[in-house]
Amino acid sequence: MSKVSRTKALMFAAVMAALSNILSIDLLTIPIVIGPFSSRVHFSQLPIFLSGVLAGPLAGLLTGAIGGIYMSFSVAIPFIVGGLALLGLSTGFFARRLRPFFSSILAWCVQAPYVLVTDYFWFVSARLMPPQVALSVTSVILVKMTLEAVVSSTLSEVLIHYIRRAGLIST
Repeated sequence: MSKVSRTKALMFAAVMAALSNILSIDLLTIPIVIGPFSSRVHFSQLPIFLSGVLAGPLAGLLTGAIGGIYMSFSVAIPFIVGGLALLGLSTGFFARRLRPFFSSILAWCVQAPYVLVTDYFWFVSARLMPPQVALSVTSVILVKMTLEAVVSSTLSEVLIHYIRRAGLIST
C-alpha cells in the first residue's frame, strides 16, 4: 500500500470513528423496551463495518477502538472499546474473502462472546447486580446488539457500493 493510500485509509478510519461516536449519542438512538429491560438502539457499528471492509483490519480496529469511546463513558462499561475494536478488526479480516454483509455478521459472531463475558463480569464484579440478573440483562443486550448488527450489516452492503463509486477510498 502506498503512502497516499495509507494516509487516505487512516483519514477514512478517523472520519468513521467520529461518525461512530456521533451515532451513539442519545438523540440519534431509538428507545426500545424488551420485557422489563429498556435500552436504546443505535447504529454506531455501521461506520466500523464500513471502515473494516473498505480500509482493512487495522483501520477497522482503530475505528472501533476510537469509535467506542463515547459509548463506553455514557453507559459506564469500560470494555466497550475493546469489543468494538475486535468488531472492526474481524470485519476487515473477513472482508478479504466475503461480501460486506457476511463479513460484518461474522465479525459480530466474534464480538458476541466477548460482550457476553465482559458485560457479565462487569455487572457482577462491580456489584451492580446479582449473577442471575446480570445473565438476564446481558442476554437482552446481546439480542439488541444482534438487531443492530443485522441492520448495520445490511446498510453497509448498500453504502459500500456508493462509497467506492464516489472514490472516497480505493480498495
